[in-house]
Amino acid sequence: MKFKTTTLLIASLWSSVSLADNCVYDCPTGASGQEIERSIYTLSNNATTKFADWVAYNVTSETINGPTRSRYWKADPDLDSNDTLEPDDYTDANAILATDRGHQVPLASFSNNDDWAMLNYLSNITPQSSTLNQGPWVDLESAVRTMVSDGQDVYVVSGPLYESTFGTLPAADENHTIPSGYFKVVISDVDGWVEASAFIMEQSAARADEFCTTEVTIDEVEERSGLDIMPSLASYKESSVEGQIGGLTTSLGCS
Repeated sequence: MKFKTTTLLIASLWSSVSLADNCVYDCPTGASGQEIERSIYTLSNNATTKFADWVAYNVTSETINGPTRSRYWKADPDLDSNDTLEPDDYTDANAILATDRGHQVPLASFSNNDDWAMLNYLSNITPQSSTLNQGPWVDLESAVRTMVSDGQDVYVVSGPLYESTFGTLPAADENHTIPSGYFKVVISDVDGWVEASAFIMEQSAARADEFCTTEVTIDEVEERSGLDIMPSLASYKESSVEGQIGGLTTSLGCS
């Protein structure tokens, strides 16, 4: 287990890259939290909000299609108790706020990995509106797994946005800030040819919303999150890679 103080991920173009286990073009920068690197994901925990500023992970044909895994919530054992939430903090959240315990790194994407239980650490969880979590957000996660099933491994970076007030957990005894929305960047790298698509979804999303309509540029994700998603991407490639949409639109099932 390694700890750092940095941030995470993403891109689209021909290039030669070196890949970390969970990140491509290095992990993002721009956050100042405690970085935790695990076998199946890397995250940067924010001790003020009590949630990860970003998570990064690599979905492959070997990590998916395992058995259904249980959701037994646990405080992150590698974080100070003042820097994260505990299971009791989520008491009555669904009844009062209509939120789920939403995985930033999805459990289903690592159901075939021996370390899947690490995804139930609350550092990987946020209070995500049920309509978003069970609607366009899970649809995007499923589209990523379908893409992987079709033969293309992908890297993903997800994280929260704090652009408006959503509410507070009614039973939490720590100060915290619930995200108003989320971003997800999906990246593929085939022999140095990198393609990416980025998405931003709000907590107010309806269950029937289509994730395809939420695609944005990586530039917009970076502007709204304060992160540099691909810190080692050559500067002369940034405008073409980060300023366009549609890199993986077809691969993710969007017309």
